[in-house]
Amino acid sequence: MAKSAGKSGAGAGAAAGKSAKADAPKSGLAARTKPSDMKKAPAESVKKPAAKRAAESKARPAAAAAPAKAKAKPAATPKSAVSKSAAPKPAAKTVKAAKPAAAAAVAPTKAAAKAAPKPRATKSATTKPVAMKAAAVPAETPVAETAKPAAAKPASKAKASEKPTSASKPWLASYPKEIPAEIGPIPYQSIGDLLADSVKKFSTRPAFTCMDKTLTYAQIGEASQSFAAFLQSKGLQKGARVAIMMPNVLQYPIAMMAVLRAGYTVVNVNPLYTPRELEHQLKDSGAEAIIILENFAHTLQSIVAKTNVKHIVVAAMGDLLGLKGHIVNLVVRRVKKLVPAWSLPGHIKFNDALKAGSRATFKPAKVGPDDVAFLQYTGGTTGVSKGATLLHRNVLANVAQNDVWVQTAYLKRAKPDRLVYVCALPLYHIYALTVNALMGMQQGAQNILIPNPRDIPAFVKELGKYPFNIFPGLNTLFNALLNNPDFQKLDFKPLSLTFAGGMAAQKAVSERWQKLTGCIISEGYGLSETSPVATANRFDASEFTGTIGIPIPSTEITIRDDDGNDLPLGDVGEICIKGPQVMAGYWNRPEETAKVMTADGFFKSGDMGFMDTRGYVKIVDRKKDMILVSGFNVYPNEIEDVAATHPGVLECAAIGVPDEKSGETPKLFVVKKDPALTADALKAYLRENLTGYKMPKYIEFRTDLPKTNVGKILRRELRG
Repeated sequence: MAKSAGKSGAGAGAAAGKSAKADAPKSGLAARTKPSDMKKAPAESVKKPAAKRAAESKARPAAAAAPAKAKAKPAATPKSAVSKSAAPKPAAKTVKAAKPAAAAAVAPTKAAAKAAPKPRATKSATTKPVAMKAAAVPAETPVAETAKPAAAKPASKAKASEKPTSASKPWLASYPKEIPAEIGPIPYQSIGDLLADSVKKFSTRPAFTCMDKTLTYAQIGEASQSFAAFLQSKGLQKGARVAIMMPNVLQYPIAMMAVLRAGYTVVNVNPLYTPRELEHQLKDSGAEAIIILENFAHTLQSIVAKTNVKHIVVAAMGDLLGLKGHIVNLVVRRVKKLVPAWSLPGHIKFNDALKAGSRATFKPAKVGPDDVAFLQYTGGTTGVSKGATLLHRNVLANVAQNDVWVQTAYLKRAKPDRLVYVCALPLYHIYALTVNALMGMQQGAQNILIPNPRDIPAFVKELGKYPFNIFPGLNTLFNALLNNPDFQKLDFKPLSLTFAGGMAAQKAVSERWQKLTGCIISEGYGLSETSPVATANRFDASEFTGTIGIPIPSTEITIRDDDGNDLPLGDVGEICIKGPQVMAGYWNRPEETAKVMTADGFFKSGDMGFMDTRGYVKIVDRKKDMILVSGFNVYPNEIEDVAATHPGVLECAAIGVPDEKSGETPKLFVVKKDPALTADALKAYLRENLTGYKMPKYIEFRTDLPKTNVGKILRRELRG
């Protein structure tokens, strides 16, 4: 679920440092927005969490909801799948008066505004369940053909009003009758509450397995409580940012759960970051503590003095593996030499931190829906990585939305008593974080952690040990597995759902996968900014659709032109998303937030696509110049900024070019300043400052670059 299936992640960070590279899912910034009053509003929504902000946030829903009810009462109470949705115009006025970015997050589904609970309930990112079932309209008769679309603009600009738009919510006619249009109230105030409840309900069940070692829910709960107590003993205040820089190892879910239960904010970090990238993220987030795998400690060593990090916990691959762990650590350090020399004075080992915490007293933190749970870093138009501010209610809502939607997988087949998830995608990425870790724990599932999915033979060997039911992945991973002879021999009878995200799933790969496993590949779509899932295909479908599916419950999708008008079904425009899972804004970047949030609460994805009469969405292009490498976001400006610092480079421009293996790969065009500069020399320089997947595969030297009359480089001409 993430890009084109969502822009979520691909392979996990490798224990050996050769893991799949990950970045946050695609953030689609809409540079052409023309916010007027918006620039003031988002500022508060992305400020550092504080009691004052929380209080204001609680007050905002009432202020924003009241005018909407008064001005759009008929449209605010849908009775069936063919009802009108509220016209955006009144909402726009409301949001300008109240904070746009924040209002967008707290008023997810305006169509259900009248039936929604009071602000207190809205904090949990939910609206009252509405009896809108697909049964209200036959699937063969899309809602779009029977409902009059809501106006997107005043009558003078409503030239598209003659044709149905996404405002008529045609996707509801494509819902199975068993699936509600809205999620119900969420019973938890925080993610920590949800996880603690799962520990109680599923205490004896296996929770996470890695390298043949399994921890039960009770063990995960006990370890996370000890680690939370350790963090609290360091004097960290509520809301403090704690970075986690690890691949898929058992320490990750323990650390993640501990940080949330202690009342802090998780800052997920890609273990393969270069010192420059790590320094930016730690400084921008204001992280005061970090939990890091020793394989990557040397990266932290080189920049930690420039950050606000005061507490460092260093984990080793074998920490929680018992006697086997000593052998694993020996092999990793001495035989494979995967742990470069490092020195971090004052650090504490992960196991020692657990012991210290077990002797300390854990004090349950008072965490509410409006507190910040995660800072998921994602790129932007400037190439500077930004933190998508995900509140507890944003993520809880997406877990609830996915929990409802996954039931479509069991409409035609029985649901296993106990689910087994394959967790090959990195947990520090929003895709696996929500779908595997959080949703998996909510369902009492067992997650099989794969530290290095790029090692296909070893990965297949692990798969052969477990009767796996749910397999989130991406096209390149599925393709690699299909090309492995041993994968063909596995037992796929237990497999009930294969979910694709990160990049577009290819029809040829899906057909081969279905032929071998008997299970189709279902695409979904989302971004870091949407926690991440926004759309998904029905999991009971019998064939590959080639689309990113339909909006999941409590989610609205609209296709708009550059002026913000809703476009007719079938017309290509920017995909805009509204729902309880949409972020509060970008961390301390109100101007960037204003660029992507509309006055009526929609997030502008930056992706171009269209919606058909059944409500299915198809991505046709990316509005931005972003390059998608195996599901990871690569921003041309970042590559260019690094290349431009080389003394032999006069000017440069980066674009994405087709690549058989990764979908796209960066290509850099360079005008030399030093005639002696070679491609190999420049690549060596770039490699020191860019993560592997951001590295240009091709470098082409030119005497000049195409430009506009004001001197802006024309990337589109370089693409030919």
